[in-house]
Amino acid sequence: MKVVKTIAEVREQVRQWRAEGLTVGFVPTMGYLHEGHASLIDASCRDNDRTVVSDFVNPMQFSPNEDLESYPRDLERDSALAEAHGCDMIFNPEPEEMYHENFSSFVDMTVLTEELCGLSRPIHFRGVCTVVSKLFNIVKPDRAYFGKKDAQQLAVIRHMVDDLNMDIEIIGCPIIRESDGLAKSSRNTYLNDEERKAALVLSQAVEIGKSAVKNGITDCAEILSEMKVKIESEPLARIDYVKIVDAETIQQIEKIDRPALCAMAVYIGKTRLIDNFFTEDI
Repeated sequence: MKVVKTIAEVREQVRQWRAEGLTVGFVPTMGYLHEGHASLIDASCRDNDRTVVSDFVNPMQFSPNEDLESYPRDLERDSALAEAHGCDMIFNPEPEEMYHENFSSFVDMTVLTEELCGLSRPIHFRGVCTVVSKLFNIVKPDRAYFGKKDAQQLAVIRHMVDDLNMDIEIIGCPIIRESDGLAKSSRNTYLNDEERKAALVLSQAVEIGKSAVKNGITDCAEILSEMKVKIESEPLARIDYVKIVDAETIQQIEKIDRPALCAMAVYIGKTRLIDNFFTEDI
């Protein structure tokens, strides 16, 4: 497995693979890889001849008060995990490689980015769309793999690819959880022991919501009320949002009468965690 730092190196390697008639899968990440990322790499390796993983903490998607500097990084650990799961190349650029001094072009989106995480992180999705567009242009993959834990991001990327006529298949992969239900996340490392136990309230609320839907409840307010009662029972939890939206448009709905996404962001202490479920997956 190669670890490369420059755009030129990625393009040269991909050109060689293309010349051999090989297909290319791509897994964009911000590093500090865990089993959730590993599942994306596994899926890419099953579907494609070669797999590229980007390992880049994108400064453009962090607000000034967010955790850019403290975000966990460990390239050696990431490389070992990626190689063990069949990755062929890691792209680990410096910010200066991705954004030159006079960088001034951005990819933005309306509607889908104005709900859920977009409300409390107003610049986030412009940063996501810009960096993913750049990575797609650099790697030129046949398929790209994203986890459903970042459900709004997945919807945004799919919409961007469709709007901009990008010739890439976007694959959404299931949430990978710890044995006790907590969704795998690089930010879980911020939690102390007490907070780690408290964080289980997210997955417990997800199960309450799923059960309500399974039992035929379609009124979103009723489902959300049950979920919020559970979350608010945990003293260390502070709700950013818990909402049910149209799975495609990310706009709030009152009744589950179409494919829907139930998503939440909850602070456990100072750490903001997300979790969700799609009604189509129940």
